[in-house]
Amino acid sequence: ELLEGVRKGGGEDAIVRHTQRNKKLFVRERLKLLLDEEPFLELSPLAGLSLPYGDVPAAGCLTGIGKICGVWCVFVANDATVKGGTIYPIGVKKQLRAQEIALQNRLVSVYLVDSGGAFLPLQSELFPDKSHGGRIFYNEAIISAMKIPQVAVVCGSCVAGGAYVPTMAEEAVIVDQIGALFLAGPPLVRAATGEYVSPEELGGAKLHSRVSGCSDHFASSEQEAFECVRNIISTLNYEPVPEEAVEHDGPLYSSEELLGLAPRDYRCTLPVKLVLSRLLDGSRFQEFKADYGTTLVTGFGHVEGHLVGVVASNGELSHPAALKGSHFVQLCAHRGTPILFLQNTAPCAAEPTSPSQAEAHSNRLKAQASMMAAVACAAVPKITIVIGGCFGSESYAMCGRSFSPNFLFLWPNARVALVDSRHLSTVPQAGDGDCIDESELEHLKQKLEEESSAFYSSARLWDDGVILPQNTRKV
Repeated sequence: ELLEGVRKGGGEDAIVRHTQRNKKLFVRERLKLLLDEEPFLELSPLAGLSLPYGDVPAAGCLTGIGKICGVWCVFVANDATVKGGTIYPIGVKKQLRAQEIALQNRLVSVYLVDSGGAFLPLQSELFPDKSHGGRIFYNEAIISAMKIPQVAVVCGSCVAGGAYVPTMAEEAVIVDQIGALFLAGPPLVRAATGEYVSPEELGGAKLHSRVSGCSDHFASSEQEAFECVRNIISTLNYEPVPEEAVEHDGPLYSSEELLGLAPRDYRCTLPVKLVLSRLLDGSRFQEFKADYGTTLVTGFGHVEGHLVGVVASNGELSHPAALKGSHFVQLCAHRGTPILFLQNTAPCAAEPTSPSQAEAHSNRLKAQASMMAAVACAAVPKITIVIGGCFGSESYAMCGRSFSPNFLFLWPNARVALVDSRHLSTVPQAGDGDCIDESELEHLKQKLEEESSAFYSSARLWDDGVILPQNTRKV
């Protein structure tokens, strides 16, 4: 339901203005013309989702991965029905994430620009810092220096800082009548000089194709523009690592059953091999250290023909489990094998009440620190799926967002937080010995509950999207 709401864009009035007055295609129609039919993965579609859920996302852009003429590409496409495609802080974050993916994986970048530029009332949150809007242009320069192609289409307004996106791309296409490129549009010209000038005269397709040279290709329609982009990409002479067509079989058990296996009660731990048998090719799993540290499951399997090392939560990350995890992650790193992490943090262990328990607690911490170091330093692709809870230090050892997995996805039932609100059943003691008020504790629990939701996480781009459990193999 949330995804359906997102796909409707900025509401009926904005849609009418976009399609009837401005005679433009919807952003997803543009992608259909541009991309090969399959496969296609939209990234973080719920970014900017407001609470209560259901408000229009403020990102104002789509990002994703798909193929154009058989070449893998990352795309960034403004949705002008959402506040005119104006760039909000979350939109900047989304674009930077797409560029990070392009850099990491050496993927062609395609920009579909239809934006009113930055949202000025929030300029302090999207302009000055190194993780803000200017970083988009810095990244474009670095991507070009790495000889990774970038192509842009001006299919709407392209104002202010946004004008640098197509001009810094290697090749740019502009659409007649609807594409316009300028640092300041007609209203600002009028305010500054008193002169009335049309968008076409100031920065239209004919001007930039024939006079300024800012655009490399003139298109009389959007359809022609996207056909032009496909032609450009087919002649890039850009050949990333070829993909091998590997024969593979499906799991012995239906992936649809993952819906029934997604844990909803975090007071107990799901046997994770039930999940693995519905994810891995032929349900085959070569387990590593099967009888040691059994609260962490490690081993090798294939996903759609691709060999992966699997590190999966199966209970509390104990001292032996963390040592096993550290050993296995280093093994994958030495062999160049990608790692798939399945996160489901177990309920917290009781606090130590004796010297021997305290010593065991310390040993576990040291072993977990060792595993964190192994995960951080493993120079192989890492993909993390949060299938249940993701709490505290285990999120680090299991390659949560702060440990930079190449991709991180959540199942809808996932919870992401420093602590599980269900563990706050008793009133903790404050530092001065006074008890925290019951109402304060209840308020804190409520806040933790709301903020640990998968949708709260995804709205803030702490991940690459909420995915349905049965689609995990495909994603």
